[in-house]
Amino acid sequence: MVKENEVAGRLEWRVNMPNGSSRILAPESRETCSRLQSLVMGIVLNIKAFLDKAWNLAVNEPKKVVHCLKVGLALSLVSVFYYMRPLYDGVGGNAMWAVMTVVVVFEYTVGSTLYKCVNRAIGTCLAGSLGIGVHWVASQAGDKFEPVILQVSVFLLAAAATFSRFIPTIKARFDYGAMIFILTFSLVSVSGYRVDKLVELAHERVSTIAIGASICIFITMILCPVWAGTELHHLISNNLEKLADSLEGYAAENFSVDGSKNVHEKDSSKRLQGYKCVLNSKAAEESMANFARWEPAHGKFNFRHPWKQYLKIGASMRSCAYCIETLHGSINSNTETPEFLKKPLNDVCMRLGTTSSKVLKEMSSMIKTMKKSTKLDILVDEMNSSVEGLQNALKIFPSYQHIPTPDPGTEEAPNGKEEPSLKPTALSLMEIVQMATLTSLLVEIASRIEGIVEEVKELATQAEFRDESSMKSKQTQTKINGNDGNEHEVTMKTLQKV
Repeated sequence: MVKENEVAGRLEWRVNMPNGSSRILAPESRETCSRLQSLVMGIVLNIKAFLDKAWNLAVNEPKKVVHCLKVGLALSLVSVFYYMRPLYDGVGGNAMWAVMTVVVVFEYTVGSTLYKCVNRAIGTCLAGSLGIGVHWVASQAGDKFEPVILQVSVFLLAAAATFSRFIPTIKARFDYGAMIFILTFSLVSVSGYRVDKLVELAHERVSTIAIGASICIFITMILCPVWAGTELHHLISNNLEKLADSLEGYAAENFSVDGSKNVHEKDSSKRLQGYKCVLNSKAAEESMANFARWEPAHGKFNFRHPWKQYLKIGASMRSCAYCIETLHGSINSNTETPEFLKKPLNDVCMRLGTTSSKVLKEMSSMIKTMKKSTKLDILVDEMNSSVEGLQNALKIFPSYQHIPTPDPGTEEAPNGKEEPSLKPTALSLMEIVQMATLTSLLVEIASRIEGIVEEVKELATQAEFRDESSMKSKQTQTKINGNDGNEHEVTMKTLQKV
């Protein structure tokens, strides 16, 4: 028997048990509803945050959206071989291999797609040919020795191909091809033991793979191509500019006058991310350089463009970025350099940071435009003169500073205030070490920038950058010739009138 009572405006249920006792059933707690509501709201907010990130990614990098559309188009085209009966019969019912090829091979850049297509073609053809040959040899040995020969061949060739993937040169260019070789040879060898028409089966699979790879190459090179070489070129140029901004920012933050320091603090996070991007770009540079070797000539880049030189420039930039990271750590350390100690060196240190930043920016512009700069040597000379100025300032820098300290024995001034007297106070060891670290890091950064300059000049020589001075002289000569031609025309018209 259940009784319903209303106590203090609250609904209460009481159940009478058979043994005479009663039990109160509490109503459903509101906490359960609130937890459920918060859980649903949390899921909705997470989905909204994910959609916002996806939208921002699509807006900031529209090339990736275009890549997704290209993949969908390639899959739609290759699926025609599966849906249309004549095409399906023409490939022997193995059209699914073409679909799998598109899914596996299609990549973001042209170089990476060509890399996978060529490796897949070489690995498939080589493994298929060896598989058919081993199958023929095994079939001639008789039924007893056929499975033994097949198993031994699979073991030896798979082990040899796997070992080749550890060789640096093979791993850099043909790692994917070695993996496809192992897969194809194992499939052909194992399936050939039960399949009678092995040659026909291998021909059909090679044909479908060729169809899928051809569609991928055609779409990735014709429709809004993304070249790995161009991406590497822009990456190196942008990293040089980020490195320059970081160096200039940290120098201004530590050696600027008090009035301009707050302005630089607003952009400190951007400068921090600047040199970190340089430190974290090694893997991207190596992969882009590897894929760029597979690309044909495009835009300003020839087929034999020196892509390896970009890796040397990247390595030199990272060595400079490590010094900037150390400079950042010294600036943010617990031991702060007193202002009276930095003041005599503020100008020379600020000048060194500014000139070094100008050299990096000039190299960034030089790579971006692919033109030899006439200003680079001048800016390097200014940077070296700034280094000499800092070294000379350190030589005459005193080992102690006159710091205003109150003297108990001083007399009171007429206005009733005590005037502090100037007394020589020795500097602490940590303060001297901190200042020496900052200055030595600036000198070391300038030295490593000279290494970047040498690598950039080598790139300009190998890639045959255009000479800016010769271009200006040609333009000037063209203008002079044009003016002479105009004057000649005016003279002829005057003579005709006369």
